[in-house]
Amino acid sequence: MNKLLALFGVAGLLVSCNQQETVTLSVTSPGKINTIDFQLSANGELFYLISHNDKQIIDASSMSFDIKNQEPLKDNLKILGSEKKAVHKTWEMPWGEQREVVNAYNEMLVELEEDKAPHRKINLYFRAYDDGIGFRYEFLPQQGVDSLVITDENTEFQLTEDYMTWWIPGDWDIYEHLYNTTKISEIDATTKRNNPNLAQTYIPENAVNTPVTMRGNDGIHLSFHEANLTDYAGMTLKVDNKNLKLTSELVGSDRLGYKVKRALPFKTPWRTIQIADKATELIDSKLIVNLNEPNKIGDVSWFKPKKYVGIWWEMHIGKSTWDYAGSQDMNTFSKDLKPTGKHGATTENTKKYIDFAAKNGITGVLVEGWNTGWEHWIGFEDREGVFDFVTPYPDYNLEEINQYAKDRGVEIIMHHETSAAPRTYEQQLDTAYQLMHKLGIHSVKTGYVGKIIPKGEYHHGQWMVNHYRKVLETGAKYQVAINAHEPIKDTGIRRTYPNAIAREGLRGQEFNAWSADGGNPPEHLPIVAFTRMLAGPIDFTPGVFEIGLPTMEDNHISTTLAQQLALYVVVYSPVQMACDLPENYEGQPAFQFIRDVGVDWDQTVVLNGEVGDFVTIARKERETGDWFVGGITDENKREISIDFNFLDEGVTYEAVVYKDAEDAHYSTNPTAISIENMEINRETSLSLSLAEGGGFAISLIQKK
Repeated sequence: MNKLLALFGVAGLLVSCNQQETVTLSVTSPGKINTIDFQLSANGELFYLISHNDKQIIDASSMSFDIKNQEPLKDNLKILGSEKKAVHKTWEMPWGEQREVVNAYNEMLVELEEDKAPHRKINLYFRAYDDGIGFRYEFLPQQGVDSLVITDENTEFQLTEDYMTWWIPGDWDIYEHLYNTTKISEIDATTKRNNPNLAQTYIPENAVNTPVTMRGNDGIHLSFHEANLTDYAGMTLKVDNKNLKLTSELVGSDRLGYKVKRALPFKTPWRTIQIADKATELIDSKLIVNLNEPNKIGDVSWFKPKKYVGIWWEMHIGKSTWDYAGSQDMNTFSKDLKPTGKHGATTENTKKYIDFAAKNGITGVLVEGWNTGWEHWIGFEDREGVFDFVTPYPDYNLEEINQYAKDRGVEIIMHHETSAAPRTYEQQLDTAYQLMHKLGIHSVKTGYVGKIIPKGEYHHGQWMVNHYRKVLETGAKYQVAINAHEPIKDTGIRRTYPNAIAREGLRGQEFNAWSADGGNPPEHLPIVAFTRMLAGPIDFTPGVFEIGLPTMEDNHISTTLAQQLALYVVVYSPVQMACDLPENYEGQPAFQFIRDVGVDWDQTVVLNGEVGDFVTIARKERETGDWFVGGITDENKREISIDFNFLDEGVTYEAVVYKDAEDAHYSTNPTAISIENMEINRETSLSLSLAEGGGFAISLIQKK
């Protein structure tokens, strides 16, 4: 199946810099849906255009770079040659939304050289897929120059209309903003600078982070992002409201004074646009993972997709604490720490979670706050050397806990909060991961809360991109999978490094517990499904049953209980947390769905949806062949009809439908739920009523 279908050929096009007309080269996707036109102007400037079903969706957009100690690379270029090839391959995800992924595209390589000294050379790669396009730059060797310092990449995206857009600001430090819904002409990211809920934030100009999703007047949907972000700065998109234009704006380094430094030769990340005639096709797209390289680390069978519980939510709602001593003025490394009695990560408490997990067929337990350092981790400028990633607090016996879990078929999930001091973490990486390997612990949740140390670096700059990659590579060495919080954005690197299992990179469940603005609004997750989720797996931590948050005075979760269940299907991750306290699940019939629902999928079908309004997704579990369906809505109640023709032919399923009760409402009656048993096959149709902020979840177990 992994077969190169055709090599179209090489055209040696020699065009001098004093040509009198524009030269155009084109490549079209296999299904004749999307076309990229590359143009070289009369003065040697680079442009591209994109059309979808013969409609132009990106007008002439320029491509150039500003380079330190060199002239900008923007004009006086000539074409040395071009070649095209067609590729149609199928590859298998070791875990994922589906087992097999088709990677079919037509590619055009354009080779360029300056027509004047120093005759720099650059290659452009354009790939046209039926679900979108990607292009990247390749900087070739230069005589007497071993590396380049890029001060700006100026890749333009000239829009052809004032799209309705779902966006978060181009923050250099964090993606944990609520989404805004405006026209391109109305985007003003600078108004989002003062956010009291964020431990770190830096929004230097009117720009947006990616993925950023848009809908046109005719219903076409575009989502702009990047793929294979490797040894390069993360890309935000600067907004020109008047001219409806986006321009790449790389995250910089105040410490180093540039955006990117790379040894020659090198390739940039892919600049991507997912293109769909309707919103659901954006979720179907596999453009981002397809633009990444194949698996580099080999067998990853040591990682098993899993559901997990853990010591986490109880800290967010104030029941316990991460720190052991509970006093900011105490010496973290003292052997005479005096416990407050509120520390969550104790041996006794962890065993309770392990027992609960084992009883309910849940195979992972996360423990936060187990290691020394939490007394001095946030609010301090000097956080270097604070955390020790191998030394537990006195009330936590790591070896005893690990064996206790193993004896019950449960695996501990390690937690490493770096406090945004990556140099401290790197100094201990090998030691910490050796310990995990020795204990048979195969996954870790990492965190980077706070402003990056050293000062002048940002979470999304090249220096940190390389740090996150080093963690992945070290993890692969010791058979450790990474679930990163406060991460660099997902750009499909999970294909190359399948131990990149999940990441946060959005405003998560915890904001419902303590944020000053009252938590996530009902539209948040119906937007996330068509924006952040297009980048890759999300560790959102669903499953709150005590939705009223009685321990928090003013906050509540803006979903119904049925929607909390639906999120296990709608929001994809190979590690799904049942995040509430174990006691809140006891005696709850709805918890059966969490016991049953899969986490690793053979097939995914997006049944319906509109950005910010609603979405319904069905997924088939790999090991069992059982199906699960989840649907969610925003603040509006609605009727959803499901045709089950996606089910397997000739199979009858024992279905359990978890849905909003007639009087359910996310703010007034969120836990009202109705549970119904029925038989379903591929000829069945079903209508469901979703309450405001509501949803539904269906398990479909093959009838024996």
